Amino acid sequence: MVRDLVVIQREIIECELCPRLREYCREIGQVKRRAYRDQVYWARPVPGFGDPKARLLIVGLAPGAHGANRTGRMFTGDKSGEFLYRAMFETGFASQAESVSINDGLTLKSAYIAASGRCAPPGNKPLKEELARCRPFLEREIAALKQVRVVVALGGIAFDTYLSILRDQGKIERVGAFKFAHGAEYRPVSGGPVLLASYHPSQQNTSTGRLTREMLKDIFNRARLIASSATCV
Repeated sequence: MVRDLVVIQREIIECELCPRLREYCREIGQVKRRAYRDQVYWARPVPGFGDPKARLLIVGLAPGAHGANRTGRMFTGDKSGEFLYRAMFETGFASQAESVSINDGLTLKSAYIAASGRCAPPGNKPLKEELARCRPFLEREIAALKQVRVVVALGGIAFDTYLSILRDQGKIERVGAFKFAHGAEYRPVSGGPVLLASYHPSQQNTSTGRLTREMLKDIFNRARLIASSATCV
């Protein structure tokens, strides 16, 4: 299990399948944001992060240009990460509430964070073909994380990406039968992890109040309850 994840993580970091995304990430790493001008940007695809024995899998959209694309770790170094890790800390899934750098000591407890895309996309909008090229990494992570009991999809793209994997594996018939809504919960008829949908903790959602701290904390409290009680077949 651990070895499989290490191999996947290495292959993600070395991936060059999407020229548009690789060029954008490198450009951002050279131009930088003024506040981070003295830092060396990661500027490579960002691997998954967390506990190999996770019972919770979190699927996000893609690295932030000046967050994970800078630090090299999912949801680290930006406002989205601050929002997410505080909720995870308060519900027992993270060792601390802050995530500022890859060396800050943060560890996840029974949780693993992956994404639909592993490179920061221009305008936070990856192309369909780019998501398709990246999807096999998530498929392999899902296969390696054998103890997962609940999946939290952060945003509609993550939700649809995960469902597309279930469809192609023959575990559901149609992605369209599942409607994205914050707090929506689905238990696949064929068995497997429970799927929880949540708004993405982007500033667009958190600054407008569309997603509050209590709303996100509630998602992870529900995930904790499911992870501790669910039996998957």
